[in-house]
Amino acid sequence: MPVFAALILACIVYHPGLHGVFLFDDFANLPALGAYGPVDNSPAFWRYITSGIADPTGRPLAQLSFLIDAHNWPADPYPFKRTNLILHLINGLLLASLLRRLGRILRGDSWRTDLAAVLGAALWLLHPLFVSTTLYVVQREAMLPAAFVVLGLIGWCRGRELAARGRTAGMWLAAISMGLCTALAMASKANGVLLPLLAWLIDAIVLAPAQPIHDTRLRRRFAWMRRVVLILPSVVLLGWLTKQGIGFALHGVGPMRPWTLGERLLSEARIVCDYLALLWLPHPYTAGLFNDAFALSTGWLTPPSTLPAIAFLAALLIGAIALRRRAPALALAVLFYFAGHLLESSVIPLELYYEHRNYLPALLMFWPLALWLTGDGVLPNLRRTLIVVLPLLLAGMTFLRADLWGNASQQALLWAQKNPASPRAQAYAAAAERARGRPDLAAARIEQLPVAGTEDIQLALNLVGAQCEMGDVQPTALERSRNALRTTRTAGSLYTGWIGEAIERVATGKSCAGLGMPEIEGLLDAMEENPRLAHWPGWQQDNLDLRGRMALAQHDADTALKFFDRALDARPSASAALAQAAQLGAAGYPAQALAHLDHFAALPQPAPQWHWSMSSVHAWVLRRQGLDDAELAHLRGVLEDDLRAKAGGSESSGS
Repeated sequence: MPVFAALILACIVYHPGLHGVFLFDDFANLPALGAYGPVDNSPAFWRYITSGIADPTGRPLAQLSFLIDAHNWPADPYPFKRTNLILHLINGLLLASLLRRLGRILRGDSWRTDLAAVLGAALWLLHPLFVSTTLYVVQREAMLPAAFVVLGLIGWCRGRELAARGRTAGMWLAAISMGLCTALAMASKANGVLLPLLAWLIDAIVLAPAQPIHDTRLRRRFAWMRRVVLILPSVVLLGWLTKQGIGFALHGVGPMRPWTLGERLLSEARIVCDYLALLWLPHPYTAGLFNDAFALSTGWLTPPSTLPAIAFLAALLIGAIALRRRAPALALAVLFYFAGHLLESSVIPLELYYEHRNYLPALLMFWPLALWLTGDGVLPNLRRTLIVVLPLLLAGMTFLRADLWGNASQQALLWAQKNPASPRAQAYAAAAERARGRPDLAAARIEQLPVAGTEDIQLALNLVGAQCEMGDVQPTALERSRNALRTTRTAGSLYTGWIGEAIERVATGKSCAGLGMPEIEGLLDAMEENPRLAHWPGWQQDNLDLRGRMALAQHDADTALKFFDRALDARPSASAALAQAAQLGAAGYPAQALAHLDHFAALPQPAPQWHWSMSSVHAWVLRRQGLDDAELAHLRGVLEDDLRAKAGGSESSGS
C-alpha cells in the first residue's frame, strides 16, 4: 500500500541521522533524568516528572516520553532519536487518516481521494525541513502535541459524522476527543492549546457545510457543545494573546530580548514568508538551528522586504477567507497554517526564528496540491509523474540532510558556512574544531570576524579557550571577553560552566599562560558591571558562588565561606547550600562547611508560594519527600565525622 511505502521510505532516508549527537536545548532538558539519581523508583519518578522548566505546565508528557529511552544521565542519544523517528512516522500515518476523512467529505469515496490523503501526508512526512524537528531530541516536545492535535481532529470529524447520522454518541465523541486531546497536547507543549481553534476551522470550512445535523434536538445540543469546546477556548486564547500583546507593548519585553514587540511583529512577517519559502522551495541544507543573525525589522521598510512580506501574508489570509467556499481545501490549509503559528510567531517574546515551529502548522500544507495531482483534468501525464517524483525528490533531500545530522563535525562547519553572521553558529563550529584537536582553526575562525561579532559571549569565551589550548591567551582576547560579559543579555550555564572549569584548570595546574586567577577575577568583575543582570538574584548567586570557588581553589577557606554565605543571602537555596558545603568539605574544611550549613539554617525561609505552574508542583513534591532536609542532615553528619577525625588527627600529631 502507498502509505506503508511512504513510511518505509521515511525510515530509510532518516536512518543516517540516528547516529547524531545531543544538541543545545537537549542539555537544558534531558539532564533532569539524572538530576536526583536514576529514575528507578516512585519518589524519583515524581521528582523527575515535575521537573520540567518549559511552559507553566512543565510539559510533563514530553518529560514522561523521555523515560522510554533512558532512566539516567548521561545517556546514549541513539534511542532518543529512534523514538523521535517512530513518533514522526506515527504522525504521518495519523495525518493520512485525517486527510482521508476530509477528502471523502469534499469529493466522495474513491481511490483518488485515498491516494491524495497518502500523498499529502507523504509530502509532509518526507519534507527535509522537518529533519531539524525529528532528529533534534528535545523537539519531541513539538512532535507530541502534533500527534494529539491530529488525534483530536480525527475524533472530532468522526463525532461530527455520527451526529450528522442522528447519533447522540457522535456529540460525546467529539466533545471528549477535543477535551482529552487538548489536555494531552498541552501537557506536551503549550501550543497544544491551539487544537480547539484548528478544529473550529475544519468544522466551519469543511464539516458543517457538508455534514448538517438534521435532528433538531441533536443539532441544538451539538451547537452548544461546539460553543463550549471549540469557540469559547478559541476566544479566550485570542483574548489572552491580545492582553499579552498590550502588556508587552506598554511595558516592554524584558532585558533578554534586543527588540521591541513592534519590531518582533514586523520581523515575524518576513520570517513566516521565509518559512513558506522553505516549505515550497525545499533544499537539503538550511540555516538549521542558528538564526540569531536574522536581520531585525525596525520599520515598515527597514529592511525593504518588510512591507511586501506583510502585504503578501495579508493577501494570503484575505484570499483564503474569500475562497473558503470555492476552494475549501486550499483555504483550510492556509488558515490552518496561520492559526498554527499564533502562539510562537506573534506577541509572545520567544526567540524570533526556529524551523521546528512549522511542524504542526504545515500539517495540511501539501494536501491541496495532492488533491490536484490526483484529480481529473488537464496535464494527466504530468500529474502522474509528479505523484511519483515529488515524494522521491523530497526523500532525497531529506536523506542528505539527515546524513548531515548524523555527522556532528560536518554539521557544525556547514552551519557556520550557512550562517556567517551568526555568533552561535561560529561558536559551535569553533567548539567542534577544538573538539577534534584544532584550536588553531577555532581561534582563526573567531579572530577573522569583526570585533563586534567577537564580543558575543559564546565567541569570546571560545576564543580564550582556543588560545589557552594553544598555550597562551592574548590580552586582546581577554578584553573582548570582558566586553562581552559587560554587555551580554543573558549568561546562563555557559558562563558559570566555563568560569568554573577555568578555575579548576588553574587550581590543578592545567591552565596556560595568560589565564590565571587574576584574569578570571577580571572576568567576574566585568560580569558584575553588566547593568542588565545586576538585578537578577540568580545571577548574583552564581557570581558570588564562582568567587567562593576561586577562593577555595587558592586554599582560602574563610574567604570562600564569606562568598558562599553571600551567595545564599542573594538567593536562599538548599541545593546551593548543599553544593557549596560539599565543596568546602571535600577540600578539607569541614568546620567552614558546617558554618555554611548553619548560616543557611539561620536564614529566614520564605513561606511556600503557590503558582499555577509545574515549578510550584515540583517544589511541593520536594517538600513532601523531605529530600533536601534528608540530604542536609546526611551531609551535616558526614562533616561532623570529618571534623572529629581532623581534630583527633591534630591531637595525635601534637602528642
